[in-house]
Amino acid sequence: MGNFHDEIPSFLISWIQKQEVFWVATSPLSADGHVNVSTKGLKGTFHIIDSKRVWYEDLTGSGVETISHLRENGRITVLFNAFEGPPRIARLFGKGFVHEFGTPEYNELLPPDLRKPGSRAVIIIDVEKVGTSCGYGVPFFEFKGHRDTYYNVASRFEQADLAAQQEDTVKPTDLDSLPQKGLRHYFLSHNLSSIDGLIGLTVAHETPRACNIIVKEKSHIGRLSTSLAKRLGMDGSNDLSKILDLRFLAGTIMGLVLATLYSRLFTALKC
Repeated sequence: MGNFHDEIPSFLISWIQKQEVFWVATSPLSADGHVNVSTKGLKGTFHIIDSKRVWYEDLTGSGVETISHLRENGRITVLFNAFEGPPRIARLFGKGFVHEFGTPEYNELLPPDLRKPGSRAVIIIDVEKVGTSCGYGVPFFEFKGHRDTYYNVASRFEQADLAAQQEDTVKPTDLDSLPQKGLRHYFLSHNLSSIDGLIGLTVAHETPRACNIIVKEKSHIGRLSTSLAKRLGMDGSNDLSKILDLRFLAGTIMGLVLATLYSRLFTALKC
């Protein structure tokens, strides 16, 4: 039997945070408009602020239905299913708000060092009602891992934008001046309006790329440095320089130790 709550119950918060996939449903106001359901769920994209507000990082896709519908009317439902353990379905009914990549509201939640490649917006949802039901009809599925294809492709798209940006040949609103394998070109050609003609993205295609995201995703040295920085408790844009300073210091100390040992050995041999 289904139950309804005015906010997300505490027992449901910990369960939601463990889920690897979720769905969002939206619809235009027009009776002839297309209802949309989108699958979401790359690791770390869904966040719970409190029992009445959640948000997720919206990654670029071939359409822009959710964003367009929220701009028009704000209605949204988020669905979670249990694929292991006790059966459960949970729906978060609420009103959604769009903050595009390049806006102050987006940057407040996702500064450049936290933004994922391909990220185009933050979707904030004020939860108005929560519904739970048995989920007996949902089968068991074994989770094996998230695909890395999306981030690999998105990183290449952003790298193309970054290269063009450094050459200073980019005109953000001119499709012909943008690299065809770049994210900005994709925004302009696929994400400006919904299939029903509602407004989609408005500023994301004008926002410069963040080069540190590209380095983090594409560079082996960047990944190694990030891992080492975490172990050393470092954080911020100067992490790499700090690591290099530590390596230089360690090398200098090692050189002095070896020089001392060699000097003592040479003196002993002379005696």
